[in-house]
Amino acid sequence: MDRILTIAAQFAQKGRVATAQEFGQGNVNDTYLVTLDSGEAPFVLQRINTHVFRQPELVMRNMRTFTEHVRQRQRTDVLCAERRWDVPQVLLTQSQQDHWLESDGTVWRAISFIDAAQSFDTIQSLDHAREVGYGLGMFHHLISDLPSEQLADTLEGFHITPRYLQQYESVLEQNSMGSSPEVNYCRAFICDRTSLAHTLETAKAKGLLPLRLMHGDPKINNIMIDAVTGQAVSLIDLDTVKPGLVHYDIGDCLRSSCNPLGEETDQWESVCFDLDLSQAVLQGYLSVARSFLTPTDYDYLFDAIRLIAFELGLRFFTDYLMGDRYFKTQYPDHNLARALVQFKLTESIEAQERSLKAIIQDLRR
Repeated sequence: MDRILTIAAQFAQKGRVATAQEFGQGNVNDTYLVTLDSGEAPFVLQRINTHVFRQPELVMRNMRTFTEHVRQRQRTDVLCAERRWDVPQVLLTQSQQDHWLESDGTVWRAISFIDAAQSFDTIQSLDHAREVGYGLGMFHHLISDLPSEQLADTLEGFHITPRYLQQYESVLEQNSMGSSPEVNYCRAFICDRTSLAHTLETAKAKGLLPLRLMHGDPKINNIMIDAVTGQAVSLIDLDTVKPGLVHYDIGDCLRSSCNPLGEETDQWESVCFDLDLSQAVLQGYLSVARSFLTPTDYDYLFDAIRLIAFELGLRFFTDYLMGDRYFKTQYPDHNLARALVQFKLTESIEAQERSLKAIIQDLRR
């Protein structure tokens, strides 16, 4: 821990570092909450996983570009005058750099802490669901006028489902895994849905869905909720903000929000997609997002919701076959268990296609 305290001190502009404790449950970066003895606000210290983000300087440049854009927009945006919305700020080192590079090549950065707010792993109520949707809608709203070419693609292939399918097929050819009912289920599930992987990318290639900026990981526990008002106040975990399709964000938000058992449940056979929660999330999202969505965007909302659950299950299963190289795991077969949850969620979405499309159609009006 002495090492962490020393690194944290590089970002402490006012006061001395008092404590640094592990914080959050991220699957990629190592995260610590740092407090200072001066009484100044705590901040978040993170080790950027350079096996995932191979150009961390681009991640930091992106973050500074869009957070500055949002700060400027907040000064004149009517919605921001109505209620609280916080944007995590990049903190600089003593030498005014946006990251700290250790001698062994490890990259660290610090960002401001969103105070008086909390996050949840599962939806607590319909009001909470609406606020989660609002949070994603506000995020998209505030960056909807930032040209996508101003941000670098920091993670090529991220949320490009056909590429994940291609990677899976390549791994499958080289992997002599043993057989089990769970593994066989996953393989059959993917085989039956290979055409699904191309839905959004085909629409993008045809010009039906425009390239915009997306968050990349708007799952429920990345949306901060004010501890007093219960309102969404921030969207954190900004490494994957990049050019892409907002449909991946919408689908990911709903996938995460509408599974009452949560994505880490061991009761995968009981996983289901909750229609009431999905309606509430979409209501919250569209209360902000109507201003920039096109008619064709609505046409692909169901496809996005179905696809992203399938995509994440595909990614978890592929990582399991590869020996857990990408996602952090807590026990053997953790990524296999995660894949089963997402595939079962996909099944539930498919079984309720007519009802979910009816909800989308009603909200569209």
